[in-house]
Amino acid sequence: MLEIYTDGASSGDPGPSGVGVVIKNGKDIYEYMEYVGILSNHETEFHAVIKALEICSKEFPNEILSLRSDSKLVVDVIEKDFTKNQKFQPLLEQIQVKAQSFPYFFIKWIPEKQNKNADRLARRAIHEHK
Repeated sequence: MLEIYTDGASSGDPGPSGVGVVIKNGKDIYEYMEYVGILSNHETEFHAVIKALEICSKEFPNEILSLRSDSKLVVDVIEKDFTKNQKFQPLLEQIQVKAQSFPYFFIKWIPEKQNKNADRLARRAIHEHK
């Protein structure tokens, strides 16, 4: 089972945005970051989950995923499998489709202090883009 930490950061809301993904596979740790354009804070958090699923489908297919995010909104939307927000709906649909390729996909909310590495990567993605 992989432990995956995701975070999104925006410089402004909306503003330049980056995502950070940290994947723990036993003792091995993999870090990824990507600039994702001009987005709101919440949209960026969804994009971080999408990026994590894309990485895992390529690098770790057929693994059990235990994803952690410090965004209560994103965790709630994914757990309930529903949102009324028109901006979030297509993002949720992407997550639903991508998650289906794994035998199990869990998501859990964690406090910000437990997500510092993913946050650092997301902020670095913005900084390096400038």
